[in-house]
Amino acid sequence: MSVKENLGNVRRQVEKAAISVGRDPQEIKIIGAVKNQPLEMVKEALDAGLADIGENKVQEAKAKAEILKQKHPHVTWHMIGHLQRNKVRHALDIFDIIHSVDSERLAREIEAKASKEVPVLIEVNTSKEATKFGVPADSAIDLLKKIVELKQLKVQGLMTMAPLADDPERARPYFRRLRQLFDEIKGLNLPNVEMKYLSMGMTDDFEVAIQEGSNMVRIGRAIFGKRS
Repeated sequence: MSVKENLGNVRRQVEKAAISVGRDPQEIKIIGAVKNQPLEMVKEALDAGLADIGENKVQEAKAKAEILKQKHPHVTWHMIGHLQRNKVRHALDIFDIIHSVDSERLAREIEAKASKEVPVLIEVNTSKEATKFGVPADSAIDLLKKIVELKQLKVQGLMTMAPLADDPERARPYFRRLRQLFDEIKGLNLPNVEMKYLSMGMTDDFEVAIQEGSNMVRIGRAIFGKRS
C-alpha cells in the first residue's frame, strides 16, 4: 500500500478509537514519525495532508526541513526524541514544539538559547524502565515547579512511551497514569503551564492511548511501513 493509503487507514483507526469513547476525532493530532524515512515518502505523506512531522534526531530533521519547509511551510515540526543539551540551539531553529524535556538542566539550556517562547512537553517515564528517558512520574510536579519561572518555556502538556508489548492492552496502565498526572497538574494552576497536550501512543498502541485521553499520537510504521 502507498503512504497515502496508509495515512488514510490510520485516520480511520484514530476516528474509530475516538468515537468508541465519545471523543471528537478532530482533536487528535497525527504526528508522522519520520525517523530513518526517505524524503520521498515524507513528501508523499505531506502531499496527502499530513500536517505534523515528528523527528528523533536534530541532524536528520535539519536535512529534511531544509527541503520540505519550502513547499510545506505550515507543517508543524515536533522534536519527539531525546534532546541533548549541546543540540538545543540547532533544535530551536527547526522545531515548533519539543516533546522531550525531562530535566531542569535541559529546560534551562532551552531558556538560555531561545529567542522566543518555546512550547514544550514534559517527558515522563511512566513505566520506570531504565532504558527509557523521562522524569519519573512522582518527580514530574517537582520538575515543573523548578522551571515555571523560565520565561521562554511554555509547558503545554506531557509525553510518555509505553513498554513494548505484543498486546496493546498492556500499555493502558501507563497511559492512564499519564492522564492522571495530566489532570493533577492541570488542577494545580501553575503559572506558565497550560495542559493542552497528551502525547502518547505509537503504531502498536495508539488506539488504546486515544481511549485513555491522548490527543497527539506519534505514528511511524503504520504510515511509512517497516524500516530499519
